[in-house]
Amino acid sequence: MASGVAPRDYKARYPPDPYGQEMSDNARIWPIYLEEAADFDANMLAEWRDTIDVLLVFAGLFSAVLTTFVVQTSQNMQPDYSQESAFLLFEILKATMSNGTQSSLPSSHTTSFSPSPSDEWINSLWFVSLTLSLITALVTVLVKQWLHQYVAVVSDSSARDRARIRHMRFAGLQTWQVPMIIGLLPVLLHVSLALFFAGLAIFLFSLDMKVAWTFSNPAKENVAL
Repeated sequence: MASGVAPRDYKARYPPDPYGQEMSDNARIWPIYLEEAADFDANMLAEWRDTIDVLLVFAGLFSAVLTTFVVQTSQNMQPDYSQESAFLLFEILKATMSNGTQSSLPSSHTTSFSPSPSDEWINSLWFVSLTLSLITALVTVLVKQWLHQYVAVVSDSSARDRARIRHMRFAGLQTWQVPMIIGLLPVLLHVSLALFFAGLAIFLFSLDMKVAWTFSNPAKENVAL
């Protein structure tokens, strides 16, 4: 580039095309298009990548924390066989101490087991929350790979071919609604967080009302202190 020529002064940077060659493989319109498209893509991808990186890290950490909660609470959805064994041993001991006067064997409680409504709500909310968080992480990884392919360098081709490939890739982003998908990823994560907090509130209410009210009204508790 000649000294003193403005970066966007394409007429000075590129000589005029011969008559009839304005759309040839080496016409100046193609490198001009590629430079403008490169600036546009750089700004677009920088914003998307920042959003995607934050979402991917947060979704991974949130899924790991939520999995710990789900592992613990899912045990309440099935009978506690250790407690059932202790109950049966206690009943057998009572029968032995009664000198065999008890004619029937103790019945198992597992046949009539049903989880409490709070356990059903907690596990339902948290499993849906975990599913949405994992979907967010999966789609984020797929979008990240898509954007990596979008800017992949095409070598051994003319400027016209590179311009056509870039336009084809950009049209693919629009056809598959990639901008809309990226915009929906934070919404999915927000819904996942809302479901988690709803399940956490029910979980705390089932444990202790005072702790639950403290969790639900932190501002009031701070004023009281």
